[in-house]
Amino acid sequence: MSNGAATDLRRLKLRELIRSQGFVSIPDLRSSLDVSESTIRRDLDFLEAEGEAKRTHGGVFSTGPTSSLGVFETRRAEQWEKKRRIAVAASKLVENHDTLLLDGGSTTYELAKQLVGRPLQVVTNSLPLANLYAASDQIDLVLLGGYVHSRTGVSLGPYANEMLSSLNVQTAVLSIAGADRRGFYNSNLLLVETERAMMDCADRTVIVADSSKFGKCSLARLCGLHKVHVVVSDDDLSEEWQNHLLDAGVELVLAGSDPEHADLANQVGGTTAPENETPKDN
Repeated sequence: MSNGAATDLRRLKLRELIRSQGFVSIPDLRSSLDVSESTIRRDLDFLEAEGEAKRTHGGVFSTGPTSSLGVFETRRAEQWEKKRRIAVAASKLVENHDTLLLDGGSTTYELAKQLVGRPLQVVTNSLPLANLYAASDQIDLVLLGGYVHSRTGVSLGPYANEMLSSLNVQTAVLSIAGADRRGFYNSNLLLVETERAMMDCADRTVIVADSSKFGKCSLARLCGLHKVHVVVSDDDLSEEWQNHLLDAGVELVLAGSDPEHADLANQVGGTTAPENETPKDN
Protein backbone atom coordinates (compact mmCIF):
# COMPACT_ATOMS: atom_id res chain seq x y z
CA MET A 1 0.00 0.00 0.00
CA SER A 2 1.33 3.44 -0.94
CA ASN A 3 2.04 6.05 1.71
CA GLY A 4 -0.85 8.19 0.44
CA ALA A 5 -3.32 5.30 0.59
CA ALA A 6 -2.14 4.34 4.07
CA THR A 7 -2.61 7.91 5.27
CA ASP A 8 -6.12 8.07 3.79
CA LEU A 9 -7.08 4.77 5.43
CA ARG A 10 -5.70 5.86 8.80
CA ARG A 11 -7.56 9.16 8.64
CA LEU A 12 -10.76 7.33 7.72
CA LYS A 13 -10.39 5.13 10.80
CA LEU A 14 -9.58 8.18 12.92
CA ARG A 15 -12.64 10.01 11.62
CA GLU A 16 -14.92 7.06 12.39
CA LEU A 17 -13.48 6.65 15.90
CA ILE A 18 -14.15 10.27 16.73
CA ARG A 19 -17.61 10.26 15.13
CA SER A 20 -18.72 7.10 16.91
CA GLN A 21 -17.54 8.16 20.38
CA GLY A 22 -18.07 11.93 20.23
CA PHE A 23 -14.95 12.59 22.32
CA VAL A 24 -11.70 10.59 22.33
CA SER A 25 -8.48 11.19 24.27
CA ILE A 26 -5.16 11.44 22.43
CA PRO A 27 -3.71 8.37 24.24
CA ASP A 28 -6.76 6.30 23.25
CA LEU A 29 -6.39 7.36 19.62
CA ARG A 30 -2.70 6.49 19.63
CA SER A 31 -3.47 3.07 21.12
CA SER A 32 -6.33 2.32 18.73
CA LEU A 33 -4.40 3.31 15.59
CA ASP A 34 -0.97 2.11 16.75
CA VAL A 35 0.84 5.22 15.52
CA SER A 36 2.90 7.93 17.16
CA GLU A 37 1.38 10.94 18.90
CA SER A 38 2.96 13.26 16.32
CA THR A 39 1.17 11.35 13.53
CA ILE A 40 -2.13 11.62 15.42
CA ARG A 41 -1.65 15.35 15.81
CA ARG A 42 -0.91 15.83 12.09
CA ASP A 43 -4.06 13.88 11.23
CA LEU A 44 -6.08 15.96 13.68
CA ASP A 45 -4.72 19.12 12.03
CA PHE A 46 -6.15 17.78 8.78
CA LEU A 47 -9.57 16.94 10.29
CA GLU A 48 -9.79 20.32 12.00
CA ALA A 49 -9.07 22.08 8.70
CA GLU A 50 -11.89 20.00 7.15
CA GLY A 51 -14.26 21.05 9.94
CA GLU A 52 -14.72 17.49 11.19
CA ALA A 53 -12.99 17.69 14.57
CA LYS A 54 -11.96 20.17 17.21
CA ARG A 55 -9.21 19.61 19.73
CA THR A 56 -9.62 20.55 23.36
CA HIS A 57 -7.64 19.79 26.53
CA GLY A 58 -6.75 16.10 26.53
CA GLY A 59 -8.53 15.00 23.40
CA VAL A 60 -10.73 15.77 20.42
CA PHE A 61 -14.47 16.27 19.76
CA SER A 62 -16.30 15.30 16.60
CA THR A 63 -17.77 18.32 14.80
CA GLY A 64 -18.63 16.60 11.53
CA PRO A 65 -21.90 15.06 10.37
CA THR A 66 -23.06 11.73 11.74
CA SER A 67 -24.73 8.94 9.85
CA SER A 68 -28.01 9.43 11.70
CA LEU A 69 -28.20 13.19 11.93
CA GLY A 70 -26.82 14.40 8.60
CA VAL A 71 -29.47 17.06 7.92
CA PHE A 72 -26.85 19.54 6.72
CA GLU A 73 -25.17 17.16 4.26
CA THR A 74 -26.91 18.57 1.17
CA ARG A 75 -26.81 22.16 2.36
CA ARG A 76 -23.17 22.73 3.27
CA ALA A 77 -21.46 23.12 -0.08
CA GLU A 78 -22.99 26.38 -1.27
CA GLN A 79 -21.93 29.40 0.79
CA TRP A 80 -20.15 27.06 3.28
CA GLU A 81 -16.97 29.10 3.46
CA LYS A 82 -18.96 32.28 4.18
CA LYS A 83 -20.92 30.44 6.88
CA ARG A 84 -17.68 29.29 8.49
CA ARG A 85 -16.26 32.83 8.48
CA ILE A 86 -19.47 34.17 9.99
CA ALA A 87 -19.36 31.47 12.65
CA VAL A 88 -15.79 32.36 13.65
CA ALA A 89 -16.69 36.05 13.91
CA ALA A 90 -19.87 35.30 15.90
CA SER A 91 -17.95 33.07 18.32
CA LYS A 92 -15.99 36.15 19.42
CA LEU A 93 -19.22 37.68 20.70
CA VAL A 94 -19.57 34.80 23.18
CA GLU A 95 -17.85 34.84 26.57
CA ASN A 96 -17.04 31.72 28.56
CA HIS A 97 -19.89 30.78 30.94
CA ASP A 98 -22.48 32.66 28.86
CA THR A 99 -25.99 31.26 28.53
CA LEU A 100 -26.87 30.87 24.85
CA LEU A 101 -29.88 29.84 22.83
CA LEU A 102 -28.98 28.41 19.43
CA ASP A 103 -31.52 27.57 16.73
CA GLY A 104 -31.25 24.82 14.11
CA GLY A 105 -29.91 26.74 11.11
CA SER A 106 -26.83 25.66 9.18
CA THR A 107 -24.90 28.84 10.04
CA THR A 108 -25.82 28.44 13.71
CA TYR A 109 -24.52 24.87 13.52
CA GLU A 110 -21.20 26.17 12.19
CA LEU A 111 -21.10 28.53 15.19
CA ALA A 112 -21.84 25.63 17.53
CA LYS A 113 -18.81 23.80 16.14
CA GLN A 114 -16.62 26.81 16.96
CA LEU A 115 -17.86 26.72 20.57
CA VAL A 116 -17.06 23.05 21.24
CA GLY A 117 -14.96 22.66 24.38
CA ARG A 118 -15.85 26.05 25.88
CA PRO A 119 -17.66 26.29 29.25
CA LEU A 120 -21.20 27.42 28.34
CA GLN A 121 -24.87 26.84 29.05
CA VAL A 122 -26.63 26.10 25.76
CA VAL A 123 -30.36 25.83 25.06
CA THR A 124 -31.32 24.52 21.62
CA ASN A 125 -34.19 23.05 19.62
CA SER A 126 -31.78 21.33 17.21
CA LEU A 127 -31.16 17.58 17.40
CA PRO A 128 -27.94 17.79 15.31
CA LEU A 129 -26.60 20.51 17.59
CA ALA A 130 -27.57 18.58 20.75
CA ASN A 131 -25.81 15.54 19.29
CA LEU A 132 -22.71 17.66 18.75
CA TYR A 133 -22.63 18.70 22.42
CA ALA A 134 -23.90 15.52 24.06
CA ALA A 135 -20.41 14.19 24.85
CA SER A 136 -19.04 17.50 26.14
CA ASP A 137 -18.46 17.88 29.86
CA GLN A 138 -17.87 21.63 29.38
CA ILE A 139 -21.37 22.48 28.12
CA ASP A 140 -24.58 22.35 30.15
CA LEU A 141 -27.12 21.39 27.49
CA VAL A 142 -30.89 21.97 27.51
CA LEU A 143 -32.84 20.43 24.61
CA LEU A 144 -36.28 21.85 23.88
CA GLY A 145 -39.10 19.39 23.23
CA GLY A 146 -42.01 19.46 20.81
CA TYR A 147 -42.83 18.41 17.28
CA VAL A 148 -39.63 17.48 15.40
CA HIS A 149 -39.43 18.70 11.82
CA SER A 150 -37.88 15.71 10.04
CA ARG A 151 -36.11 17.67 7.26
CA THR A 152 -34.26 20.00 9.64
CA GLY A 153 -34.14 18.05 12.92
CA VAL A 154 -35.53 20.92 15.00
CA SER A 155 -38.33 20.88 17.57
CA LEU A 156 -41.17 23.33 17.04
CA GLY A 157 -44.66 24.18 18.21
CA PRO A 158 -46.51 24.84 21.47
CA TYR A 159 -44.47 22.51 23.71
CA ALA A 160 -41.19 24.13 22.67
CA ASN A 161 -42.72 27.61 23.00
CA GLU A 162 -44.10 26.86 26.47
CA MET A 163 -40.71 25.64 27.67
CA LEU A 164 -39.07 28.78 26.29
CA SER A 165 -41.51 30.96 28.24
CA SER A 166 -39.96 29.74 31.51
CA LEU A 167 -36.33 30.32 30.45
CA ASN A 168 -34.00 33.32 30.27
CA VAL A 169 -30.78 33.42 28.26
CA GLN A 170 -28.21 36.13 27.66
CA THR A 171 -28.07 35.70 23.88
CA ALA A 172 -30.25 34.02 21.27
CA VAL A 173 -28.48 33.26 17.99
CA LEU A 174 -30.87 32.75 15.08
CA SER A 175 -30.52 32.03 11.39
CA ILE A 176 -32.86 33.33 8.69
CA ALA A 177 -34.05 32.46 5.19
CA GLY A 178 -34.15 36.07 4.01
CA ALA A 179 -34.34 39.76 4.86
CA ASP A 180 -35.87 42.80 3.19
CA ARG A 181 -36.68 46.34 4.32
CA ARG A 182 -39.69 45.02 6.25
CA GLY A 183 -37.67 42.62 8.37
CA PHE A 184 -36.27 39.10 8.74
CA TYR A 185 -37.96 35.95 7.41
CA ASN A 186 -37.97 32.19 7.69
CA SER A 187 -39.68 29.60 5.54
CA ASN A 188 -41.72 27.72 8.16
CA LEU A 189 -44.65 29.23 10.11
CA LEU A 190 -44.11 27.03 13.17
CA LEU A 191 -40.40 27.84 13.13
CA VAL A 192 -41.10 31.57 13.14
CA GLU A 193 -43.44 31.21 16.14
CA THR A 194 -40.74 29.32 18.05
CA GLU A 195 -38.04 31.82 17.07
CA ARG A 196 -40.22 34.68 18.34
CA ALA A 197 -40.44 32.83 21.66
CA MET A 198 -36.64 32.51 21.57
CA MET A 199 -36.30 36.27 21.12
CA ASP A 200 -38.70 36.90 24.00
CA CYS A 201 -36.57 34.91 26.48
CA ALA A 202 -33.24 36.48 25.42
CA ASP A 203 -31.54 39.66 26.60
CA ARG A 204 -29.90 39.99 23.18
CA THR A 205 -30.77 38.62 19.73
CA VAL A 206 -28.03 37.93 17.18
CA ILE A 207 -28.79 37.04 13.56
CA VAL A 208 -26.15 35.03 11.67
CA ALA A 209 -26.69 35.07 7.89
CA ASP A 210 -24.53 35.16 4.79
CA SER A 211 -24.90 38.06 2.37
CA SER A 212 -26.99 36.04 -0.12
CA LYS A 213 -29.93 36.14 2.31
CA PHE A 214 -30.33 39.93 2.18
CA GLY A 215 -32.68 41.54 -0.31
CA LYS A 216 -35.13 38.64 -0.49
CA CYS A 217 -38.07 37.53 1.63
CA SER A 218 -39.53 34.15 2.54
CA LEU A 219 -42.90 32.79 3.67
CA ALA A 220 -43.15 34.10 7.24
CA ARG A 221 -41.85 37.34 8.70
CA LEU A 222 -40.02 36.88 12.00
CA CYS A 223 -39.69 40.52 13.06
CA GLY A 224 -38.72 44.00 11.93
CA LEU A 225 -35.07 44.89 11.42
CA HIS A 226 -35.08 47.06 14.56
CA LYS A 227 -36.02 44.13 16.82
CA VAL A 228 -32.55 42.56 16.49
CA HIS A 229 -29.45 43.70 18.37
CA VAL A 230 -26.61 42.30 16.22
CA VAL A 231 -26.28 40.94 12.69
CA VAL A 232 -23.18 38.92 11.77
CA SER A 233 -22.67 38.52 8.02
CA ASP A 234 -19.81 38.32 5.53
CA ASP A 235 -18.01 41.26 3.95
CA ASP A 236 -19.80 40.75 0.63
CA LEU A 237 -22.87 42.37 2.18
CA SER A 238 -23.70 45.38 0.03
CA GLU A 239 -23.16 48.91 1.30
CA GLU A 240 -26.88 49.52 0.76
CA TRP A 241 -27.76 46.71 3.14
CA GLN A 242 -25.14 47.78 5.65
CA ASN A 243 -26.83 51.18 5.73
CA HIS A 244 -30.32 49.65 6.08
CA LEU A 245 -29.22 47.71 9.15
CA LEU A 246 -27.33 50.60 10.72
CA ASP A 247 -30.29 52.93 10.14
CA ALA A 248 -32.46 50.42 12.02
CA GLY A 249 -30.10 50.66 15.02
CA VAL A 250 -28.55 47.22 14.50
CA GLU A 251 -24.91 46.54 15.37
CA LEU A 252 -23.26 44.95 12.35
CA VAL A 253 -20.27 42.58 12.36
CA LEU A 254 -18.77 41.66 9.00
CA ALA A 255 -16.57 38.57 8.75
CA GLY A 256 -13.56 39.08 6.49
CA SER A 257 -11.53 36.51 4.62
CA ASP A 258 -9.39 35.77 7.69
CA PRO A 259 -11.73 35.86 10.70
CA GLU A 260 -9.43 33.61 12.73
CA HIS A 261 -6.99 36.50 13.23
CA ALA A 262 -9.45 39.39 13.08
CA ASP A 263 -10.71 41.11 16.17
CA LEU A 264 -13.99 42.98 16.38
CA ALA A 265 -12.50 46.00 14.63
CA ASN A 266 -14.60 44.87 11.68
CA GLN A 267 -17.74 45.97 13.49
CA VAL A 268 -19.68 48.61 11.60
CA GLY A 269 -21.49 51.37 13.40
CA GLY A 270 -21.94 52.07 17.08
CA THR A 271 -22.09 49.61 19.92
CA THR A 272 -25.40 50.73 21.43
CA ALA A 273 -27.94 48.01 20.80
CA PRO A 274 -31.67 48.70 20.64
CA GLU A 275 -33.90 47.79 23.54
CA ASN A 276 -34.95 44.18 23.45
CA GLU A 277 -38.65 44.79 22.95
CA THR A 278 -41.10 41.92 22.74
CA PRO A 279 -41.90 41.54 19.05
CA LYS A 280 -45.63 42.28 19.25
CA ASP A 281 -45.75 44.63 16.27
CA ASN A 282 -43.84 42.45 13.85
